[in-house]
Amino acid sequence: MVTSRMANHSWMFLTNHAHVLLAIASEPDLRIRDIAKRIGITERATQRIVADLVEAGYLTSRREGRRNHYSVQPDLPLRHPAEQHHRIGELLDVLAHQRVPD
Repeated sequence: MVTSRMANHSWMFLTNHAHVLLAIASEPDLRIRDIAKRIGITERATQRIVADLVEAGYLTSRREGRRNHYSVQPDLPLRHPAEQHHRIGELLDVLAHQRVPD
């Protein structure tokens, strides 16, 4: 439960990159628009983050009809030197979002 006091903080423990990755891991067919809405950032910011994750190899993307389907590469290490001994899959296991109906 988020209290109003907690909601006023200007920083968070996870980056928007982590939030996008978690959203996609929980629902690989999400549209950019839906990811942005879920996280509370712009569609343009979401597109940049997805492009970063694809370029770095953390996500792969394939076109299915009019939509993209994303796959997370769980065996890749976290990027920060202090956490490089951990894999993306470990982060996803701990922080996996339960799909919330729209």
